[in-house]
Amino acid sequence: MGKQQEQITRIRQMERRLNTALAAVKRLSTALDKWEAAQEAIAALDEYYGSDVWRQDLADDEAGLLPEGLKRGVLSEDGIWNMLSDYRELNERLQEAAARLEDKQPQP
Repeated sequence: MGKQQEQITRIRQMERRLNTALAAVKRLSTALDKWEAAQEAIAALDEYYGSDVWRQDLADDEAGLLPEGLKRGVLSEDGIWNMLSDYRELNERLQEAAARLEDKQPQP
């Protein structure tokens, strides 16, 4: 393979890498925006789950006092618990990823 062909191959490969990186950075940025916007909701759910208010809501639901068509995923034993567990695991992953990236910060 000649020098020019190697150069063309390299440029095409780097172009694919750039496109992959640009798409990943954009998706992660959008996801982080959503993540940051959800922090208040997550904190409120954490406070609600297992509280006296939650227990009363659950008891009223079990007693048939709440409307039939009312969505009640927050009253399930697993709904909020699973989300909070996933949230904590994701926080750990983010912290580990941030620590790894500190050492590999690319220079512009």
